[in-house]
Amino acid sequence: MSTKNHWTLKSIAKELGVSNATVSNAFNRPDQLSKNRRESILAACKELGYFGPNKAAQSLRRGKFNIIALVLPDSVEYMVSDPVASSFMRGVASVLEKSGNNLLLFSGNSDNLNSVVDFVDGFICYGRPRNQLLVEQLKTVPKHVVTVDFDIGRNASVNINNEQASYEVAKHALQHKDDQVAILGLRLLDENVLCRVYEHHEFEAGQSIAHQRLRGYQKALAEQDITIGEDRIWNIPESTERYASIAAKEALSCLPRPSVMLCMSDLIALATMREAIKMGLTIPDDIRIVGFDGIDEAQRFVPKLTTIHQNSEEKGALAANLFITKEENKALINHELQLGQSG
Repeated sequence: MSTKNHWTLKSIAKELGVSNATVSNAFNRPDQLSKNRRESILAACKELGYFGPNKAAQSLRRGKFNIIALVLPDSVEYMVSDPVASSFMRGVASVLEKSGNNLLLFSGNSDNLNSVVDFVDGFICYGRPRNQLLVEQLKTVPKHVVTVDFDIGRNASVNINNEQASYEVAKHALQHKDDQVAILGLRLLDENVLCRVYEHHEFEAGQSIAHQRLRGYQKALAEQDITIGEDRIWNIPESTERYASIAAKEALSCLPRPSVMLCMSDLIALATMREAIKMGLTIPDDIRIVGFDGIDEAQRFVPKLTTIHQNSEEKGALAANLFITKEENKALINHELQLGQSG
């Protein structure tokens, strides 16, 4: 007799003196057996410690797992703490759960997709992963892929017009030709360091959200005929209070002090506002500060932050629906300039 840890459908059927099909039907096709017959077989299996055919083996045979990997641009720990990312994930989960699918969170810091590719139905990729190997694998993996906030040549993607949105918020903040401007960028460089960004730094131009937003800022600056100093752009590796506060202190200590701060996330903008207030500056009289994302905290802050609102939960739901329907669409969701009193 098999031990309870090693029962197979074949061995349990032999133990009970029934056919393999009868055991399989008891678990998977109850309409094929009478109620009493099914209940007696299930009760006997339970007593022996057998709880049904191997689901992983069934999924492998069918080639469908009802599991979708959500590839995050950074570590899972960091992404679940980010309000924009968590809102996006909520949107994805709301759709997938209703359709009977499960979500696997996959870190963008991982080495490759090989560890999960054989056990998922495909990938929703939120933001360009830092690991370039993952980007190359996503281009060719033989599973359905939906990208969000970037494109890889596959047709299913969800984006907002980051360049136009950042242009709009910068255009609102810039008022005078003599405005002193600083840009607090989010991941302008592949390097995981907080530093100023100079011309000699190599950009992967056009690929990341950060560079799209930077181009929008630069367009607004050019229209106002404003030249930004080459030491007035910062690379912030994570959208966190800790990193943003350090960059904000540096920027606010520059001479001449910036009169306008263009921040690539609301979290960075809020940290900048807190530092400005600590220094005794009045917002927006002494300095105008704008953000990007439209998180709830930014709307509660005093003064209320001027920012670009993007509906991250809607973006997540749309990405999940694109995955389920297998539509090959490039979807562009709306953004809105949300006016506050900060800039």
